Amino acid sequence: MSNKAKGSKAERELYQMFISNNYRAVRVAGSGTMENTSCDLIAGKKGKKYTIEVKSSKKPVKYITKEQIEEFIVFAEIFGLTPVVALRFNREGWFFISPKELEDSGKNWVITLEKAREKGQRFAQFFE
Repeated sequence: MSNKAKGSKAERELYQMFISNNYRAVRVAGSGTMENTSCDLIAGKKGKKYTIEVKSSKKPVKYITKEQIEEFIVFAEIFGLTPVVALRFNREGWFFISPKELEDSGKNWVITLEKAREKGQRFAQFFE
């Protein structure tokens, strides 16, 4: 399975989690492949509105370009949404963090599985 297919699968899985938890959600067409698509999902319910950047990794570390996170945060601010980075590490499940929890590695932002366990929250913790 290609990286793009894995990413799309993770987005669909997370989309379904929101729907199953009484949120309304949309996947953003062209996310990751087209300009000006600065997030993967938008989800909300009364009083709660989020923009979500979805990342999955089979390795215990995930790098995200600074440019991608900067555009993501600007997008969230323009629309008045709370930015959330959703991370799925193989055999570990989902962790949800604020972009502020990402660590600077110079060229990129980075999050390790260890840091995700420490600072991240599970779906019910983060969104309920």
